[in-house]
Amino acid sequence: MWDRKSADERPIDDLDMRQVQKLQEGYRRIKEELHKVFIGQEAVIEQLLVALLCRGHVLLEGVPGLGKTFLIQTLSKVLNLSFRRIQFTPDLMPTDITGTEFIEEDPETGRRRFRYVKVPIFANIVLADEINRTPPKTQAALLEAMQEHAITYAGERYALDLPFFVLATQNPIEQEGTYPLPEAQLDRFMFKINIGYPSREEEEEIVMRTTADNVSDLTQILDSTDILELQQIVRKVPVAPHIASFAVQLVRSTRPVGDDAPPFVKELVSWGAGPRAAQYLILGGKALALLKERYNVAREDIVQVAAPVMRHRIVPSFAAEADNVSVDAIVARLLGSMKDAPR
Repeated sequence: MWDRKSADERPIDDLDMRQVQKLQEGYRRIKEELHKVFIGQEAVIEQLLVALLCRGHVLLEGVPGLGKTFLIQTLSKVLNLSFRRIQFTPDLMPTDITGTEFIEEDPETGRRRFRYVKVPIFANIVLADEINRTPPKTQAALLEAMQEHAITYAGERYALDLPFFVLATQNPIEQEGTYPLPEAQLDRFMFKINIGYPSREEEEEIVMRTTADNVSDLTQILDSTDILELQQIVRKVPVAPHIASFAVQLVRSTRPVGDDAPPFVKELVSWGAGPRAAQYLILGGKALALLKERYNVAREDIVQVAAPVMRHRIVPSFAAEADNVSVDAIVARLLGSMKDAPR
């Protein structure tokens, strides 16, 4: 049995334990508030909150009408965070995201000068709605903000307020009027979460609630200061060396050009996941462990976050597409091939 104390250089002390309990209680109450207005999708809600605790951005994909935008708006209210929405359209320009300058005249001197005008990206939660309906040039304008939490315009750097999350919705790429996201931008998203159709019972409840004259009052559970503190707690969760090795091996196995890839990966994958995937596997495992009231990362935590971490980082080959083999199926097969490995 692995001894947590021997591997943890920064043990969770009594003060931290109070924060851990706050996180666990906050998670329970946030789910309760979301379910006042959002029916079902338990796994989606869990993955969304895990990403927020890990400082990760999220890409949500599903057909229109499944409540992706509504879920994000509701979450911002429950967390008492500033919220802005950017509707991505084919005519959206990069300056609509990064900001722009206007010429203004000083009423006293009559001199003209440029003034930078902040845009909706200056918020804690930014909803990039239908992000793949705008060309890649505009999509790429988000890269600096997602990675550096800052915007550079005309040589000046403007820091964004923390916490900062980009939660993007995406329509299936098969639909008309969509553009694939650049690989560099996809890699900035911690999770890609697929939202499917609700069950029959859930859909009946959705219809009953949304066609009635009932308005649920939402309670604010946490604020920006709380979230920043909880993000620090997540990073203190210890990880055993063999768990880190498992995460790294899983990622390396997705690369068809490497010696770690099994034969089926060399056949079904054109491009594998990079090192950022392993980082997010570990961070996601840490957050899940705390939410499950454990204080070290287990192998099942890595397995649980593997699909949302990997599904947008693996490019299937022509053979996989011809045989209709999904990335999720490839990840599941990889996990199956590693289940007998030493623990």
